[in-house]
Order: sequence, then structure tokens, then C-alpha cells
Amino acid sequence: MRILFLILFLIFYCKQDFAQDKIFTIQDAVVGQWRQYYPKQVNGLKWKGASDFFTYVENNELISEDAKTGKKKKTILSLEKLNEILKENKIESMSYFPYYSYNWQSENIIKFSLPNGIFIYDLENKNTIANISYDKKGKNFDFCGENNKIAYTIDNNLLMVDEKNEITSITSERGENIISGQTTARSEFGIEKGIFWSPKGNYIAFYQKNENMVSDYPIVNVDERVAKLENIKYPMAGMKSEETNLGIFDCNKKQSLFLSGREEKESYLTNIAWTPDEKFILIAVLNRKQNHMKLQKYNVKTLKIEKTLFEEKNEKYVEPMHPAIFLETKPNQFLWQTRKDGYNHIYLYDLEGNLIKQLTKGKWEVTNILGFDKEEKYLFFQATKESPIERHLYKLDMKKGNIKKITIEKGTHKTQISKSGKFVLDTYSNTKVPNSVNILNVKKSKLIRNILKAKDPYTEHKMGEMSIGTIKAADGKTDLYYRLVKPADFDPNKKYPTIVYVYGGPHAQMINNSWLGDISLWQFYMAQKGYIMFTLDNRGSYNRGLEFENVIHRQLGVNEVADQMKGIDFLKTLEYVDEEKIGVHGWSYGGFMTTSLMLHYPETFKVGVAGGPVIDWKYYEIMYGERYMDTPDENPEGYKKANLKNYVKNLEGRLLIIHGAIDPTVVWQHSLTFVRECVKNNVLLDYFPYPRHEHNVRGMDRIHLMKKITQYFDDFLK
Repeated sequence: MRILFLILFLIFYCKQDFAQDKIFTIQDAVVGQWRQYYPKQVNGLKWKGASDFFTYVENNELISEDAKTGKKKKTILSLEKLNEILKENKIESMSYFPYYSYNWQSENIIKFSLPNGIFIYDLENKNTIANISYDKKGKNFDFCGENNKIAYTIDNNLLMVDEKNEITSITSERGENIISGQTTARSEFGIEKGIFWSPKGNYIAFYQKNENMVSDYPIVNVDERVAKLENIKYPMAGMKSEETNLGIFDCNKKQSLFLSGREEKESYLTNIAWTPDEKFILIAVLNRKQNHMKLQKYNVKTLKIEKTLFEEKNEKYVEPMHPAIFLETKPNQFLWQTRKDGYNHIYLYDLEGNLIKQLTKGKWEVTNILGFDKEEKYLFFQATKESPIERHLYKLDMKKGNIKKITIEKGTHKTQISKSGKFVLDTYSNTKVPNSVNILNVKKSKLIRNILKAKDPYTEHKMGEMSIGTIKAADGKTDLYYRLVKPADFDPNKKYPTIVYVYGGPHAQMINNSWLGDISLWQFYMAQKGYIMFTLDNRGSYNRGLEFENVIHRQLGVNEVADQMKGIDFLKTLEYVDEEKIGVHGWSYGGFMTTSLMLHYPETFKVGVAGGPVIDWKYYEIMYGERYMDTPDENPEGYKKANLKNYVKNLEGRLLIIHGAIDPTVVWQHSLTFVRECVKNNVLLDYFPYPRHEHNVRGMDRIHLMKKITQYFDDFLK
């Protein structure tokens, strides 16, 4: 009996011992995180119109469930039935239920965005409402549910197709540099599209930009028999910018008008918003210097300015990011988000520009407005109120001003509010929870029930211990968040090589209380290979307020680098960190930071890998570059100090620069001029271009990229 017990014990022990022995391959580390190791999800989770039922896709069936009771769970549409309906409408069948592309137009009317068009079906009456085909050449499709029409672009022109598949040409410009219906300002200032339907579908507002005056920038296509020049328009800091206008197309009269009375042709027209009655359109007009914003109200019939509702100025910069959101019960009032008091908060204005009241306030950021309940008594929003590294849902009493937290567990929450405002679909994760989906009662801030609690997909793998903490910034007072991953077989008595993974620039936050700490699986792969992985969100990064961010103004690379060196000071207090083997890696702004750290602190960093690095900010685009650095003429000293070519003689360690050869964001000129400066000064440098890749290396070629980076650290840092 004892022998049998011993055998069983050894079998159990060995299973437990080997259960966590699996090692990632480089393929696992690059693509596995989003495939076989991705935590289980609830696919296609959405509220069913204005009802308190929600739907999701399971086993190729669309399931409906009552939020309150859960007892009315039923299949409302199967893949088999959907394909029958599609076949009747001469649409190609689907191999799986398109959970990613369906939406509810009402409680019983469902819309599918299919590869070849829009299909709308009434499930209650079992009839097709619309079957609109896409033009194969079309892009930038924008659907209007009020009239079942689609606006889209072909090349540089804007068109519209209705539910009878009749096409209307809205613009017919022949010049390749007059572009309608596309994003402007290189997608800065919250600009994500170039087509804006009016609330009732009677009008289409659209951007039209003139790029004739913008410099051509050469991109070379090496796939041709003889390499072919393919110019793009790239407005560099201090040079001529695009000129943007806004047009409005009357869908009934089939004619367009454009804004008149513009003060500055190179100003930015951002955050387009229609009034509910379609009589006016609001535009945040920002001067090119980006320090003065005017929210202007234009008459739709004349497109002449009616009134400047209010203005916002800042000695450094103003960055409007969110359009006005109008109330349905009080259509002359709207919500406006701004960081004018130092943090992004919500204000309530009327259409005459009068401030009714500030709705949120505090040393935290509103990160998203999710909407109102049906009576608009309560406003729901997401914010960093609990912690800069967490996102929670809050309910604001519009009359009393009271704010109540709705989400319960610590972590990063993504929520959907029912139209009634009674229930919340809450999807969240934290460093311990891969993914959890709950239904919450809004009034009680209470869990009704759990829909999904995903298992840890890495239980059989060696995973380095990950921790999140804070240190003080270089100013001695500001808390900075860091993330540290220890080697998988950590021994506190050993010394380990350390890689600092860095970004460091605006509009990015690397440390979050979410699954894996918001980290790439490649970092755990490196931890399996015996590296310590360290990341610090320095001043200048996102979601910590305006002062935290704009400390970098006119001096990029100064305070960010100083804060990163405080991270190095912290690492040196850890007895298991090998101070002689510290490396650094980052891409884009992180490439700029990597190169800066290698050049300014050569005694500290032994190895660096800089991807797509900004080297000289005068080569960077106007919109981003001038916001943070002003123009080269206005800030010559700042540009000089940030120009990394001036420090090539300082390079001592091994530095590998990687660049996409057709990068339209950080153009190839940056790193090529750096290489040339290294050659001039007899400084050795490693370099690797990726032909036919843009700002980052994507697709399956990314495995090659990460293998290259890994090998470089293995060769020179271990």
C-alpha cells in the first residue's frame, strides 16, 4: 500500500513539476499572444437595441439573454439560417457567424457589415431592409442608419450609395492633391475619419484638403523590375502645411457648400459635431501654432460663422481631442472635454457658448464618455479616478453632481451601458485575472452574475514574476509607475542582464493594471531566456494630466531621459541586477529614447536596439512636431539639443538601428542621416532595414524582426 501511495505521489508531483516547464518559441512570443494564448472572450457582446437584453455569439449562433434574469437565453439567429437569408439575397455565404461586424439598429433590426457591403434584416418580420454593395475600389466607408446610405471614397473623391445601389458623386476633383472625405492633419487632434453624417441623414460634412503646397517625399518601391518612385506628401516641421476646408453636401439638393471666412488656411479644423436639429455644425478651429483654439458655430445653410462659442489658450499648446456631445432632452446643451484645468474633464455648455457648469473635477483624467441613461439624469464615463493605471466606470448625477463608481474589481474595465441605464456589461482584466465578463446593476453598483471567467492560458509555462510599483521622477516629487519582470528561473543570488523597454512619448501609457500588466509576450519570452525586463512611464507619457505631459515642451528628450535614469538608479539598488549588462529597446518615440540613452549615458547602456527612431525633429511632421517643439526657427536651441546626430561620437556600446524602408511616419531619412554621421565620425553602428515595411514590421515578418532583436541582445548583452 505504501509503495502504491509513493508511486501515485511521484506521478502527481512530476505532473505538477512539469506543468510549468513549457518554454515559448519566438513564434509563440510574437503571434501566440493573440492566438492560442489569448484569454477566452465573449464574442460579439452587445446590447440588443434599446432593450435590456444583450446578445453574443456562441458556437456560430447569435444568443439573446435577459440582463436581469438570464432566464430567457435563446438562439435568435444561427449561421445556417443567416446563410439561407444571405443566399436569398444573392450574398456569398459565411464560414462562421460574423460576430465582429454585426450591430443592432433597433431591438429587432440587425445590420451586418460584410466584405462586399451592408446587409440589414428585420428578424421580427423576417424581411430584408437593405442590401447595399460596396464598390471594390472604395475606402473610408461611413454608414448612416437614418437613411441606409453609405458615403465612401474612391481615390481622392467622395461618393454616396443608397439602398437601391444608386451612386451619387459628391466631388469630382481631377487633381491628385485635392482630397475629399479622408482624414486630415495626419490624424492628430482626435481626427479618425473624414466623413460626418448629420443626425437625420440629410447632410454629409466632409474634409477637403489641398496638398499642392506640401513637399513631395520620395518612397521607393523596390518590388518593381526597375525600382519605382512613389511620392507621398509629408509636411515637415516649419515648412508649408496642407490647407483644409470643410464641405457640406445636401443629400436632397445634391449640392455642396464650403466654409467661408476662414482666418488662417493652415489652421486645423477638428472635432466636427452636428447640432441635433442639423441647423449648425460645431468645429474646434486650432491655429497652426496650436496654442489657441476657438469652438465655432457655423450655419449649415450658408456655412458662414454664426458665433465663436468660446476660446482656449495655453502658452505651450492646446490639443482638442473630443467633439461636442449633445443632450437629447436638452438639444441646446452639449458636453465638452478639455484639459484647461490641468486634467481632462467634462463641461456642460449651451449653444450660445455659456458655461452651465463643470461636471467633473480633480487630479485625474476622464478617458471616455459612454453616454446617458434614457432620461439623461445620469452621465456615464470612464476615468482614472481610482488610479492612473486603472480604468473604471462612473455615474454622474447631472443635477446634484454626485459621482459614483459602478465597476467593482480592481483593474482595467471596458463597459457597455444599456439604453435604460440600468445595467452594465463589464469586461475587465487585471494582473491576476485574464478576462472576466460580468453584468452589473447600476443603481446598486452590484454584481448580478458572471458570464465568463477566463482561465490563465499560461499555467503550463515558465513565466517570470511580474510586478508593478512606483519610484520618484527626476523632479523628486512625481510618482512614476514601473513594471518589472524577473527571469523565469529567478535566483536572488545571481546577477542578471536587464533590458529596459521604453516608449516615453505622449499619447502612450505602457503600465496598466491589466492582464500581463499590458506587456507583450516577447518580454516574458526574454525572461525565460534569463533577462530582467523593465519599463517605466516617464513624464511626458499619457493619462497623467497636462503638466505631467507638457514638461517635454520645446525640449524633447530632456526630462524623459532624466526620468528613465531614475529608473536605472532604482535597478541598481536591486542586488540581482548586473549593472554591467543593461540594454535598452524601443520603437518610434521609443527609438528616439533608446538612441538618446545610448548616446547620453554610454557608461550605463551596453546594448541598444532602436526601431524607427526619430533622430532629428526637423524631419518630423508639422502637426505632432510643432505641438511639442514649435518650429525650428522658433526653437533652434531645442532642435539642436534634440538632434541625435550631434552626439554620435559618444556611442560606445553596441547599437542596432532598424527602420522600415517605406516608413511614412518617421521617414527613412532620420536613421540614414544618423548612419552617415556615424561614418563621417568613424563610429561603428549596426543597421538593418526592412524593405517594403512602413513604420513597424507587421504580419508574419514580425517574427523575423523579434528574432533579430532577440539575437542581438543574446550576442552582446548576455
